[in-house]
Amino acid sequence: MKTETAKNEINAPLRAGPREKELVLFDFDGTITTKDTLVEFANFYRGRVGYLLGMLMLAPVMALYALKLIPNWKAKQFFLARFFKGEKIEAFNLQCFNFSTMIIPTLLRPEAMKAIEKHRMEQATIAVVSASAENWVKPWCDQNRVICISTRLEVNDGMITGKLQGRNCYGDEKVCRIKERFNLSDFDKVIAYGDSRGDKEMLELAHQRYYKPFRH
Repeated sequence: MKTETAKNEINAPLRAGPREKELVLFDFDGTITTKDTLVEFANFYRGRVGYLLGMLMLAPVMALYALKLIPNWKAKQFFLARFFKGEKIEAFNLQCFNFSTMIIPTLLRPEAMKAIEKHRMEQATIAVVSASAENWVKPWCDQNRVICISTRLEVNDGMITGKLQGRNCYGDEKVCRIKERFNLSDFDKVIAYGDSRGDKEMLELAHQRYYKPFRH
């Protein structure tokens, strides 16, 4: 009897153990997309001539940023003020939605989308963590069933002020926002994908990290 029982146990199908709970974090610009969507959106929103004129006016600011004489967030506020200050939020958000459905799909890296689908099939929790504005990143995230953590634009009396609401979602702020949204102890593994200095702290947070992974 004992021998027969042991034989049956050996021949019994193996049962899978509990699935690991994974949190997967993707940077957006340059990681999922091929281009910076803030720049692409400004071009879309203002048209080619309006965009080029705006960039000409911003040339001194861009030079200071390139020389690291002003921080990323301050350069971004100059950019936002030049292109979007005083715009009505309803019209702005409509254009953001149009951009997310018409333009962003043309900027996607196929390998990044395959990675998102792979993690989705594994039932991981997936979040995009981006320095770009949630106004156009979140519609894309909603369409692709992933969580959006992104920079917020300040709005006053229904108008965009050209300033940020809170901190730019860049560098250590990415980690702060991730920890606001998730209790990391709930996950067995954190996986992160990024491509720039702004992703350094997020990558360091992860157990498994990938830098510029989709560029072959």
